[in-house]
Amino acid sequence: MIPITIGIADDHLLVIQGIKAMLAKKSHLSIVFAAENGKSLFDNLKIAQPDVLLLDIQMPDVSGIDLCQQVAKDYPSVKIVALTNMDESFYVKQMIRNGAAGYLLKNTDQFTMIEAIEEVMMGNQYLDKQIQKNLMEEMLLGKKRSAQQVMLTKRELEILGLIAKEFTNHEIAESLFISLRTVQTHRLNISHKLNAKNMVSLVKEAYKRGLI
Repeated sequence: MIPITIGIADDHLLVIQGIKAMLAKKSHLSIVFAAENGKSLFDNLKIAQPDVLLLDIQMPDVSGIDLCQQVAKDYPSVKIVALTNMDESFYVKQMIRNGAAGYLLKNTDQFTMIEAIEEVMMGNQYLDKQIQKNLMEEMLLGKKRSAQQVMLTKRELEILGLIAKEFTNHEIAESLFISLRTVQTHRLNISHKLNAKNMVSLVKEAYKRGLI
């Protein structure tokens, strides 16, 4: 088999160890680095560009969606596969739009992960079976949130208000006494619920709906 080099970007040590264990017995697969945040990812990419990058969407310093776009732009030869717990179609579409070649859920098994890596290396797109099912249901049944159905939690409304005031993620975390990762998760959920692609459209949509 053709040798394939792999990079991992995930801030959970147990996840990184799990991936290494899954791939350890496959002689044609080798892990060249494991990065725990966005800065570390780009530091590693400057030294070595893997054939495939397994990228978590929820990174501690920068959204994995933004990282995907930047990696795809700066290192177009790297095949990006999202590896995440987020199964909503919004995130799938964002990642694919930003250059990801594959999308896996973290509960995937060894066979599926290896299959995904080999498929994207052949120039194909790979989506987790659960993701394919979700997308098909959305397409066939129209499972989309209408404007009237959008409901934000009290915490999401608090964060949305601070976003509108141009608070950074770090400032929001400090203001609400929560972790940076929690802020990022809430922001992703708010963007999903409002179907917003960036901060400008997020705030605009929030005002339109009378949420802020």
